Order: sequence, then C-alpha cells, then structure tokens
Amino acid sequence: MDLHILLLGGFAVIVAAMVQGTLGLGLSLVAAPVVALLDPTLMPGAMLVLGMVMPSMTLAHEWRHVAWRQAGWLTGARVATTPLGVLVLAWVPARAIGAVVGVVVLGAVALTAWRLKLRPSRRGLIAAGAVAGVSGTAASIGGPPAALVLQHEQGPRLRATLAAFFLVGSIVSLSALAVSGQLTHHQLLYGASLIPGLAIGFALAVPLQRRLHGPRLRQAVLLLAALSSIVVIIRSIA
Repeated sequence: MDLHILLLGGFAVIVAAMVQGTLGLGLSLVAAPVVALLDPTLMPGAMLVLGMVMPSMTLAHEWRHVAWRQAGWLTGARVATTPLGVLVLAWVPARAIGAVVGVVVLGAVALTAWRLKLRPSRRGLIAAGAVAGVSGTAASIGGPPAALVLQHEQGPRLRATLAAFFLVGSIVSLSALAVSGQLTHHQLLYGASLIPGLAIGFALAVPLQRRLHGPRLRQAVLLLAALSSIVVIIRSIA
C-alpha cells in the first residue's frame, strides 16, 4: 500500500469526519476530492466504505435521536429513484447533471437563507429523498437535499437522521457496485485502511457538537450545502 496515499488521505478523512461528526454531512465534500486526486481508481468504492462506517459511528453515539419516520421517507424515496439515477447517467453526461443539481441546490440554499421555510413534511421528505437518489447516483451530491429539508431540526436529531439515511444509501450503492463488478479489492482495502482516520475525526467532533446548535448549526449546514453545490458546479464546468 502507498504510504503517501494513507498519510494524505488519512488526514483528509480526519478533517472530513470532524465536519460530518459535527454537522451531520460533509464527508464526501472534504475527503472525496483529495482521495480522487491521490488515486482516481479508489473512487467511488473507497469513499462508499467510509460513507457506510461514518454514519454507523454517529448512530452508535446518537441512535436515540433518529427520527425514524423522516429517515424512512427519505431513504425509501432515495432507494426508489437510485435506478433512475443510473439511467440518467447513461443518457446525460455526468457534468451536465452535476451542474443542474448544483444550481438547484444552491438556489434552494439561497431561498431558505432568505425567507423560504422548508419543513420535513412527508411531501418534502419524499421530494428530497427522490432528488438525492438521482443526484447522489449520477453526480455524487446526495447529502445537501436531505440536509436542507432537515435544517431546522436540533443537532442530535439532524445528525442521527442523516446518518440513518446515509448508511442505507451507502449500503445500496456498495451492493450495486459489487453486483455490477465495479467494486474492486483495491478500493475495499484502502477504504478499510482509512477507517482509523474516521474514528479520530469523530472523536474530535464530539466536543464540538455541544458548541454548535440552534441557529448556528443551521447556518453551518446551509453554508456546507452551498459549498457542496459550488464544488459540484465548478467540477462540472471545469
């Protein structure tokens, strides 16, 4: 195994785990670009391994706070539209999908920061999960739609519910890659080797969870969703 990848990738994963452990999302935004730069062949399998383990840590710590109804509507809609994301990807260039989804999410962030109040109603949860199923599969931007609809929840409830949503989504994606023969031993090995970085980052995030709550947490979630959208847009047009 390449020590260079383990050290730099491990550091990126520590920082990413701190972000997601505090806000509920951000692992892919922070760590995925670094991992892809170090070794493109590690994507997406290695990140999906981390994306399965990270929410497991969150659930082990805050499982009592999961809003199971909200998680169920989000996850059900995501699973239902994941095949649609595969079909869309086959017909539409990933760059175009990323640009469109990035602009839509960025617009939603701007509206909610201004005056639009998104609430986790059944209709809103299904819509967010459906968008995440397509955009997460086709453009790797599945977290922000779910985070936007849950932005007014308290910190533990937000993190735990998103964790349940991410856990099932990662398992579904990993299973699909395995069935299609696109999940390699190389990806699994490096994904597993970066798990200690998740543990370190999550341990560092736990004290921060008590400091970031209420309006400050919502502002941070909106900022991270906006940054995710901007990164996807830039990546799509570059």
